[in-house]
Amino acid sequence: MATVKEGLLYSESHEWVKVEGDIAVVGVSDFAQKEMGNITYVDMPDVDDEVTAGEDFGALESVKAASDLIAPVSGTVVEVNEALEDEPELINGDAYGSWIIKVKMSDTAELDTLMDAAAYAKMTE
Repeated sequence: MATVKEGLLYSESHEWVKVEGDIAVVGVSDFAQKEMGNITYVDMPDVDDEVTAGEDFGALESVKAASDLIAPVSGTVVEVNEALEDEPELINGDAYGSWIIKVKMSDTAELDTLMDAAAYAKMTE
């Protein structure tokens, strides 16, 4: 069974968000990485790229499938996890410790559209 971490917000497309002031740290859930299997590549935007809630900002590729990454919030990318360029499998090892991008949010009200841990756990049962 997949782990759902308390204190994070979740999207229906299986991204998680950790809020740090006006910065959203974004990754994919343990459920998503288990569904995909061994992740072989992470396609990420560049720093200073704009992302829009509900639209794709990159992709994960695994031996089984490719899956778009959907932005849970809108804003400007302020950092990407460069470690994933060489070791995409870090996401398989620790989905909640391996963030993908950090976004300076343009509209924090978008956080209200995301699920808490209990709601996400129920959705992925």
